[in-house]
Amino acid sequence: MSTEMSHGDSSTQYPLTITNCGREITFEKAPERVLILNGTSVAEVETFIALGLEGHILANSQSYGQSDIDGMVEKIAALPTGGLTLNENFEVPKEQTLALNPDLVISTWAGGFTEAMGSVTRDELDSLGINSYVTPVNCAYGAENPSAEDQAVYDSQTYEASFQLLEEIATIFDVQHEAEHFLEHAREDIAAVTKPTGDPVHVLVAYPGMSMMNTSGVPMVFAGPLSDSIIDAAGGVNSFDGVGSFAESANINAEALAAADVDVLVVGLFMPGENADDYAAQIFAQYPQWDAAKNNRYTSIAETFYLGPYNAVGIQKIADAITAVG
Repeated sequence: MSTEMSHGDSSTQYPLTITNCGREITFEKAPERVLILNGTSVAEVETFIALGLEGHILANSQSYGQSDIDGMVEKIAALPTGGLTLNENFEVPKEQTLALNPDLVISTWAGGFTEAMGSVTRDELDSLGINSYVTPVNCAYGAENPSAEDQAVYDSQTYEASFQLLEEIATIFDVQHEAEHFLEHAREDIAAVTKPTGDPVHVLVAYPGMSMMNTSGVPMVFAGPLSDSIIDAAGGVNSFDGVGSFAESANINAEALAAADVDVLVVGLFMPGENADDYAAQIFAQYPQWDAAKNNRYTSIAETFYLGPYNAVGIQKIADAITAVG
């Protein structure tokens, strides 16, 4: 008889049945041969590392050029890759997935299980008795016909989605104690942030190395509910607080940047070797009218501004820069 998942339980009782993106998945035991698809994310692989689950990874295809966590780039690089070669969509091809014979395949987004990406589908995996899992907040992302509920969850996500992912993975693998310990410290760190009491401090988060994602070729500005929630927790206000979604961030052009209120610039780092000091100097030279440029106020951030277990670290980095404004 299957057991519904409860985060309040001290241990997982198998078989465990969960609902993921409208699908019921049953685990007879903790998965032992996990394939983590790419999806240009490190949320899932860093969740495994945070929970001490590296030994369950058969092959990982996620990576990132820089990290706000000491040693994280090296930890990810040390994980088995299964000899995977990503296709033109930067995803694991169907044939390679099937050849590995995993017992669980994880994708950060629903689109990672589509034929359009050259990937194996969830139906195909089901037919072979292989479980599949999509990070819950992203069930609508890349889905052909997402439910209204999944779309609403995706559209309104905050950093709490990072913690929900960690809790659910912990339950699947019966490591709830590790999750509770991790989250206790993360929430304490966020709660300890001292927020300014004066005028709002406007924070702009821009990734110059991702300018190809912006329709105007300017540094990719991060806005939308997830970005706003991290900046808010740090005590600031997103310079583009009115942007409704991350997708709309791609339409922010040079004129909008020139008119923005920016008290603190957060330089996003993406590729190995990128230098925040150089990027900040270049951006400030383009927008000298910003208060951030006049006072040379900036900090850097890497992956802790995305979905993932270490948002508390990113929040603290931004909070430190905001504190310096006062």
